[in-house]
Amino acid sequence: MKDAASQIRSATRRAKSDVANKLVSMFLHELSRIVTEDWRTKVGSEEYERLVRKSFDNRCPYCFRILITSESVIEHLDGMNRYRAGLHVPGNVLVACRKCNNEKRRDDSLRVLLLAGFGWASFLSHDGSRCNPSCQTCQYWRSIWADEIERKQRLSENLVRIQSFRSTFSEFEQILPSLTQILPGLLTKLYADCQAFAETEIKTLLERFQQISAIGLRTDSHGPRTDPSDR
Repeated sequence: MKDAASQIRSATRRAKSDVANKLVSMFLHELSRIVTEDWRTKVGSEEYERLVRKSFDNRCPYCFRILITSESVIEHLDGMNRYRAGLHVPGNVLVACRKCNNEKRRDDSLRVLLLAGFGWASFLSHDGSRCNPSCQTCQYWRSIWADEIERKQRLSENLVRIQSFRSTFSEFEQILPSLTQILPGLLTKLYADCQAFAETEIKTLLERFQQISAIGLRTDSHGPRTDPSDR
């Protein structure tokens, strides 16, 4: 268990990381807008909503639970982070249950995927045959389908179902190779630059604050200030 001091240091690092991650997300959203400017289908259109509903029958694309509005969230198959470099575009946006969305983040946050080439595919590849017994994602899938044969079959079916859905968006399929090859490197640099900028600016502002505070303290040491209105 972490002591209080280590928890504070961890929280400070997370705060800086959150800023960098937000900048990466902003970049990916802006890039998504530019990329899809001439696309026939838009993520926010009724047409795309119908395609998603029809393809997955109002069910989570991962566990195939029936979606209830209060339990469903927007899901990016390729996560919108510096490692997965996903975009908010047709073919990458679905609706999933909140549990699967949270569980999938473990794969999305890995620098290198070992089970598959994409975060969503890696998530569905945790069938218990290639990971160590302590794997949390494998444990999650066991809680959904206890029977090993059924679990492997369901996960395999959902892999095929999602891949089939993605393949219907030719515009997305065309840009996908360049996204996976080029963007992670660029986003990692953006993330590192943002971290460095934040640390430099924080240090500079702290130094300025200390200088101003020191001047103020020296001024106050000469005696009490006089309110101009009393003159």
